[in-house]
Amino acid sequence: MREILHMIVVLSLICATSGAVLVNLKKATKADIEKQVLTYVQGPALLSVLDGCENDPIAERKQVGDVTVFPAIKDGKVVGVALEAFAPGYSGDIGVMVGFDLQNDELLGIGITTQTETPGLGDKVMKPTFTKQFKGHDLASMDTSARGGDINAIAGATFSSVGTVDAVRKAIEIYQGIKPQIASLWQAS
Repeated sequence: MREILHMIVVLSLICATSGAVLVNLKKATKADIEKQVLTYVQGPALLSVLDGCENDPIAERKQVGDVTVFPAIKDGKVVGVALEAFAPGYSGDIGVMVGFDLQNDELLGIGITTQTETPGLGDKVMKPTFTKQFKGHDLASMDTSARGGDINAIAGATFSSVGTVDAVRKAIEIYQGIKPQIASLWQAS
């Protein structure tokens, strides 16, 4: 009986120590992980969406509620913003960075940040032949042609195409909800 109690105490100490080490490791690496995600996951999509801006959108990002907003500045004036939204695709969530033109209320474009779609089929949502359909698109009629919109889905990858469009629609909804806060935030800068 004494040996069993001794083993329970030793195992409990090992578990508690391991748990404490993992928690502290996560806290210690949180900033580095966030920097890596911004640089290598969101960054390439962001820079393609906010092409031609004169600033570093990653360095000048701000939080509006729980949404990270990336500004596009030209001639000292904020002309656009980008934010990321997610929606389910065929084999997981599709992350889409969506850029918005603040003056014209239209899309600057989209860039795929994360996806686990079928290689050679669903991952075609990342190709310019699909993503260029969103550039200059108005915010009101965003949908696939099968659902009454004007975005042509990829043949054989309907779930992936719809997931991408749904993520863009979600980003539009977020943008419209926070637009007044965005305007005041950038006027104060």
